[in-house]
Amino acid sequence: MTDLSTLPSAWEIWSQGEDGRVVLAYRPDVFDGAEFPAACLPTLYLTHGRRTRRPGQNPTDTTGDDDWFVTLYLEPDVSLDGGERFSTRADALEYVLDLACRFADGEVDYRGLYQVPRERYFDRLDELTG
Repeated sequence: MTDLSTLPSAWEIWSQGEDGRVVLAYRPDVFDGAEFPAACLPTLYLTHGRRTRRPGQNPTDTTGDDDWFVTLYLEPDVSLDGGERFSTRADALEYVLDLACRFADGEVDYRGLYQVPRERYFDRLDELTG
């Protein structure tokens, strides 16, 4: 069984819900508003149902009882692929841990997620990852 004990040390458990959801934060000691803007805190969400789902939205946003989503946010409007969908929490949690490791190791191309490059921010984030 996969659990959060293998989480890379750069990631912290920000919150855990009784319903199984988890929020992880990357280096909250650095993204404190002084060195990096707090809004740029990389955050991983494991949610039961799509996190951005709103009533009346796209029908693909509706989920069944067993749907779990994993989404990596670099900023509130910047995310990796809009979230991955899983049929079990165990599969979703395994993906969370893999994605957290890949991010911490510098294997996630976060530059490609931005429409407007932020080179100074990217250079500093490169120093923290990989």
